[in-house]
Amino acid sequence: MWMYVLALVVLYYVVRWFRELERVQDRGSKYVYITGCDSGFGNLLARHLDKCGFCVVAACFTEKGEEELKKSCSSRMSTIHLDVRKQESIDKAAAFIKEKVGQKGLWAVVNNAGVSLPSAPCDWLTLEDYKSMLTVNLEGVIGVTLSIIPLIKKARGRVVNVASVFGRISPVGGPYCVSKHGVESFNDSLRISMHPFGVKVLCIEPGFFKTIVTDTDLILRNIKMLWERLPKETKDDYGDDYLSKVETMLNKKLSKMSDGDLMKVVSCMEHAVSAVHPRTRYSPGWDAKFFWLPLSYAPTCISDYLLLKDVIKPAKMVA
Repeated sequence: MWMYVLALVVLYYVVRWFRELERVQDRGSKYVYITGCDSGFGNLLARHLDKCGFCVVAACFTEKGEEELKKSCSSRMSTIHLDVRKQESIDKAAAFIKEKVGQKGLWAVVNNAGVSLPSAPCDWLTLEDYKSMLTVNLEGVIGVTLSIIPLIKKARGRVVNVASVFGRISPVGGPYCVSKHGVESFNDSLRISMHPFGVKVLCIEPGFFKTIVTDTDLILRNIKMLWERLPKETKDDYGDDYLSKVETMLNKKLSKMSDGDLMKVVSCMEHAVSAVHPRTRYSPGWDAKFFWLPLSYAPTCISDYLLLKDVIKPAKMVA
């Protein structure tokens, strides 16, 4: 019996592998709009898709980001300034793209722009801390998508949303996980809504990778800044040595957990854009596949136990 089950599982993955090899044709006539291209995944994806022959419209937050991409890519590459926090900037970028793509429409948008700070225990934060991140990570994704969705529908193209494995489970405090859960929800509802129009909506859920999101120095500066503004009562709850424990933990664990091969994520993004039969979800990173995702399906008592096992304990912890 188990041999038959194993054979079916192997057959399924072999068939899926062959099916996913096929790529779309006429890449030179297909435009791909990518947000957050100054660095990290977005920057690498813009360069990679340019080499693959797509017409890339790379949205950057800085002039430096635009200039570096123009120097290193082909004449097919177009760059624009984009601040996803501002509707005026989103609309201006959409108008530029509409003029570029004409009647062909836009083949794909990759919503990659995002921030990861502030991040801290929930009782360290204010509502404004949540709003500032949600404006970028969630409202930015929704705003950019809605601004160009008519062009995507015209091309019967695809929307690629970069969420996180922490959109499936919330091991850290603060707005990051909240924003990524929101992206997951928007992604799922949009996928259902766009299905009748032949538009594919796909989600990337990376684990830990060595980007600015996991930069230990930035995270520590953020935590120290948040600590300094805390009322004395909250500081007393956590204890004077809490910051030093956090620093030790980050230096010891975060660097080991973070994967330095960013192409694992970029390859998933490229497949979502260029495959004839893309996957609905991609979870690059061994930690995502074999720890975080299985943990998200586990009973709460098990996931809480594993998440709390190595957490730094506050000084005034209830016994």
